[in-house]
Amino acid sequence: MGTLLGINPSLWVATTRDDPTNASSDVPAGRSYDVVIVGAGIVGLSTALLLAERGATVVVVEAGRVCGGVTAHTTAKVTSLHGLVYAGLMRNRGEESARDYAMANEAAIAQVLQWARDYEVDCELSTRPAYTYTTQPDRVPDIEAELRAARQLGLPATMVTDTELPFTVQAAIRLDDQAQLHPRRYCLGLAAALSQRGGEIYEQARVTGVEEGRPCRVKVGEQTVEGRAVVLATQLPILDRGLFFVKAHPERSYAMALRIQGEPPQGMYLAADQPTRSMREANDLLLVGGECHKVGQDPDTRRRYDVLDHWAREHWDVEEVVNRWSAQDYVPVDGMPYIGRQLPGSEVFVATGFAKWGMTNGTVAARIIADEIDGAHYEYAASFEATRIAGPLTSKATYIENFDAVAGHLIGDRLKTLSPPDADTLAPGDGGIVNYEGQKVAAYRHDDGRITAVSPVCRHVGCLVSFNSAERTWDCPCHGSRYTLDGQMIQGPSVHDLDPKSP
Repeated sequence: MGTLLGINPSLWVATTRDDPTNASSDVPAGRSYDVVIVGAGIVGLSTALLLAERGATVVVVEAGRVCGGVTAHTTAKVTSLHGLVYAGLMRNRGEESARDYAMANEAAIAQVLQWARDYEVDCELSTRPAYTYTTQPDRVPDIEAELRAARQLGLPATMVTDTELPFTVQAAIRLDDQAQLHPRRYCLGLAAALSQRGGEIYEQARVTGVEEGRPCRVKVGEQTVEGRAVVLATQLPILDRGLFFVKAHPERSYAMALRIQGEPPQGMYLAADQPTRSMREANDLLLVGGECHKVGQDPDTRRRYDVLDHWAREHWDVEEVVNRWSAQDYVPVDGMPYIGRQLPGSEVFVATGFAKWGMTNGTVAARIIADEIDGAHYEYAASFEATRIAGPLTSKATYIENFDAVAGHLIGDRLKTLSPPDADTLAPGDGGIVNYEGQKVAAYRHDDGRITAVSPVCRHVGCLVSFNSAERTWDCPCHGSRYTLDGQMIQGPSVHDLDPKSP
């Protein structure tokens, strides 16, 4: 689901639910800091720790729980091998940007290993090889092109055909000395290290606005805190000033932790084929992932788990499904994350568009933002510049598609002309936009027959939400805001709840 409130908790959430976070919910009114960081996932905590190590006064404000969102629902591969990314970056952004991406991610791996060692973080960290593979003969040229690009950029990748996988692989890229870990334990370790260095963390404290200035003023509930700089580590920025909701689109993906007969593969694997499949081992369990789709644009997301489960059972003797969960991330139009100032000269910093590689790209973001706040220059920063607008010609269709997604779901005349069925058509466990008590609402029927109804209009820019049957949430198909059944905001860019409609 992407939150600790989810009905499908990840393996990482299920095994750390009661861990202390050294966080408070009582945000001190009027306090001033060097930097205010909004969001306590991999980006927020890593940025905060880097700045605290340099002597800055830092506060992290989190709407939910520390590492309770997307970072707690990743597959947690700490690697620079990101599918077929390098050939695409070489083609669309050029060799310099592609090399910056590769080297920055390699540096991020080293940073993760260093922090885990220096702060003695018990997070099941281990070094493993990473693989991008294909089972299709006609995709072998794509693997070969990616290998050439990776090696040209300085990554010591090799080509193999023999793997541990229980099916035939036509070709695979292998990159050694990569890593995997337990992401929530890692982030809780960062939070503890931050507290040791004087940083402050506040949970259950939702930020609803930022007023730029010198200093910037951040509204947290009924309180206000000030910072010389503000970092929006909220996956997609909660402020729309940089138009990042147009420059990146939201996708959901699914994962399962399975107990199988025999030993799971010890490497980290990702298919270059469609549909894509991801695999790794975690504490003797097999993790499989895939089934990506745009947020809010699948009428029955429950089938995604069924498809993934069926695929796993075709290849392994599955004894038990231990956990299943889903996550969300944003895909940038030109293949590079957006990291840095949200606008030229702004003291508000953003990081988004990690394309499902947040463990390394989130750490890259921390280094770029921390250096820029300090007035330093990170050698790979220019290629990630958040204020860039122009992209390759191939991205024009994506920009248009993102605009069309909004136009197709905006409230406007669409809600007025919509003719939804009556609420009595909802079966137990189902939800949708229906007529209820004389209103057009987003309604869910509980197993006992009760109905919970909320406004169907997302509080971000007014799109109509869709029912996510797998996670039992209301998801916005425009920019990925998500809400609980009773309308509580659980994932931005929205910062407000849906209006309740139940009598």
